[in-house]
Amino acid sequence: MLVGVTIYDVTQKRHAILRNFPVVGHLRFVLEKIGPELRQYIVTDNDEERPFSRDQRRWVYATAKQQNPYFGFGTDNDVDLAGQIIIKHSAFPLLGKHDDAPQVPAPKVLGGWRGRERAFRPPSIVNVSAMSFGSLSGPAVQALNEGAVHAGYLHNTGEGGICEYHRRGGDLIYQVGTGYFGCRSTDGGFSMDRFLETVASAPVRAVEIKLSQGAKPGIGGLLPAKKVTAEIANARGVQAGVAVESPARHSAFNDVDGLIDFVEQLANATGLPVGIKSAVGQMDFWALLAQRMASTGRGPDFVTVDGGEGGTGAGPLVFTDNVAYPFRTAMAKVYGCFVAEDLHRDVVFMGAGKLGYPENAVAAFALGCDMINVGREAMMAIGCIQAQECHTGHCPTGVATHSRWLTHGLDPTSKAVRVANYVTHLRFDLLRLAQAGGVRHPALLPSDTVEIALGSGKTSTLTDQYDLPPTIDRLHPSDTRILEGPPQ
Repeated sequence: MLVGVTIYDVTQKRHAILRNFPVVGHLRFVLEKIGPELRQYIVTDNDEERPFSRDQRRWVYATAKQQNPYFGFGTDNDVDLAGQIIIKHSAFPLLGKHDDAPQVPAPKVLGGWRGRERAFRPPSIVNVSAMSFGSLSGPAVQALNEGAVHAGYLHNTGEGGICEYHRRGGDLIYQVGTGYFGCRSTDGGFSMDRFLETVASAPVRAVEIKLSQGAKPGIGGLLPAKKVTAEIANARGVQAGVAVESPARHSAFNDVDGLIDFVEQLANATGLPVGIKSAVGQMDFWALLAQRMASTGRGPDFVTVDGGEGGTGAGPLVFTDNVAYPFRTAMAKVYGCFVAEDLHRDVVFMGAGKLGYPENAVAAFALGCDMINVGREAMMAIGCIQAQECHTGHCPTGVATHSRWLTHGLDPTSKAVRVANYVTHLRFDLLRLAQAGGVRHPALLPSDTVEIALGSGKTSTLTDQYDLPPTIDRLHPSDTRILEGPPQ
């Protein structure tokens, strides 16, 4: 019997755990099955685990597998606990028929402000965040890219260049980091020729210049020599078996004006929308950037605000815990800078940092986001079990490791369907929440739709808590008319 179970486990492609750990891997599912009962009495509550609670993980797994994502017998959360998100529904929610797989396009045209030759309206308000090949395994990257074909989202490459696993049909946002991987000269600087070659080699729809990320804001990174395999070296344009450094800052520019020039240089060379991604710290940069963009009519087509709670990259504990603003504070501060210069209707705003759940995503849209990016939640959709072994190379599900034994368990074809299911269901819930709030699209929700519990029965609107500007028109009339059409 054990032989039969072993043969079945190593040949099936549904569960990476069982392929990698035949027979004993079933213990994990047994413990998962009785986990709620164990935690209820002797371990933890369903909403206590970090960084993602049991309830949150269960919701991602259920939506990815197209199982029942409902929860019975009411909430087990303390709904008056400080920090709880409260979404205010309308007494007269919108009626309308839509299928259970709505596309829900972005509210703005990416690149429309600067009239880029290859400007477009992204088909999905939910996209997959920047996670490099190297941080993730090849099969994991392939699953995320093939999932983009199924669900129509954009797949951000991360700063590790574009590899063969990114070329599986999904549309890409090519991220250019401080190491210039994929567009790197022999001395480690930026190479326009290599950049153009890389962009031409894959379905790149936009370019994102990464200034910093929420997991390790303000510092660079080092990829040890033993991790620079031939595949990774080829994607990054470096020498195999030699350690590679990502500096803390770019060498292609040194100030705000240089950043704007670099953005325009890449956009003019490709016709693509070009934006920036950053965690948020000192605010003088953002104020000056918005001022320069308003006075010159030049600059990024989109801004990706990464919250300090972001975590798909490993970093020193003090940087992961204490450097950079958390997402909501960061988004409110950055958005306010662009409102002050009357640029908020033109620039596309993307958000990242634990936004892969409907309540957090709705708060992001109410703060001014036009699209959200999901990282760790997408990892869970393709099999991550929050083992928190990402930095060790021993990820048991093959998501964040390059061990041939462990990556063998991750079947890209089946996992692509799961991540597509998850993204589709998240969009579906966001559309339902928008209609419950009386509007046709999440980007039309005003900021006072969402309140935050302060404890002791008190609440605060996002407008008050984050010192947002008074209610304003977030979109140009042409965009608003499109979104106010019949629900999909």
